[in-house]
Amino acid sequence: MSLGRILTLSNGSKLPQIGLGTWLSQPNEVESAVEIAVRNGYRHLDLARVYQNQDEVGRALKKIIPSVVKREELFITSKLWNNSHQPDQVEKALDETLEQIGTDYLDLYLIHWPVAFPPGKGLFPPHPTKEGEVELDTKTSLVDTWKAMIALPKSKVRAIGVSNFTVDHLEAIIAATGVVPVVNQIEAHPLLPQDELVAYSKEKNIHLTAYSPLGNNLAGKPKLTEHPVVEEVAKKLGATTAQVLVAWGVYRGYSVIPKSVQESRIKSNFQQVELSKEDYEKISSIGKDNYTRFNIPIGYSPKWDIALFGEPEEKSASFTPTVQ
Repeated sequence: MSLGRILTLSNGSKLPQIGLGTWLSQPNEVESAVEIAVRNGYRHLDLARVYQNQDEVGRALKKIIPSVVKREELFITSKLWNNSHQPDQVEKALDETLEQIGTDYLDLYLIHWPVAFPPGKGLFPPHPTKEGEVELDTKTSLVDTWKAMIALPKSKVRAIGVSNFTVDHLEAIIAATGVVPVVNQIEAHPLLPQDELVAYSKEKNIHLTAYSPLGNNLAGKPKLTEHPVVEEVAKKLGATTAQVLVAWGVYRGYSVIPKSVQESRIKSNFQQVELSKEDYEKISSIGKDNYTRFNIPIGYSPKWDIALFGEPEEKSASFTPTVQ
């Protein structure tokens, strides 16, 4: 069973430390996954418009509210997609999400990426002249979007935050508005510890949620769950490698949202183990000369021609985020 740790966010909201991620799930898998998760103790669900499965989450919620849980016992996060960054689109996008999941409010709403696409042309608007690329909106700034997020009615959103933002992106929106995001959801695992961002977030009281805590195999690299050091620690603790990687994120104070649609893994990911300092350091050491960020949009298909993180892979990008 989960250790049941609840974290208090800067706005006073209570966030269960372990949640269920719904990214990269196939159609018709998520409805079942959400129902299984909540019936087995999960109370933190992470969603997004672009995952194109929020209607399935809504179907699952109908089955479990109020028979298994009350709405107020769940912490539900969703995210504003890139094609709704324009200030007049932000609340409309939120309303669409609420309609899809069938609830009156979200506990947390995040700007999914520090990138704007033009509205009204689908989730990935094709570039008018460059095949295989999305069209970017370079006029709408992060500050414009953040101001619209701040203006959202509290009756619909309990807390606001961001995702995939760097220190520079955070500094810009905070300097312009004085409003600090409650949460920044980031890729974080032993190969990408994000130490500078962690230190900055601690200083600003921004909570970090780790996605892809097990790494991912989008890049075709060896899986973190199969790394010999992770396997060694797992064997010692009588745990799965996924449980060990979730525990690594918990040790660092993150909330962690492992994704699975298999009942056995949904259950086991929630059965927490605790790392000793020695085991934590052992697992951290595997990232020392093996830095890997798996999720870089310039490598997507269709490609986003924008540099977000200062990674070598982004050197050819034509644009950086329009900050203000």
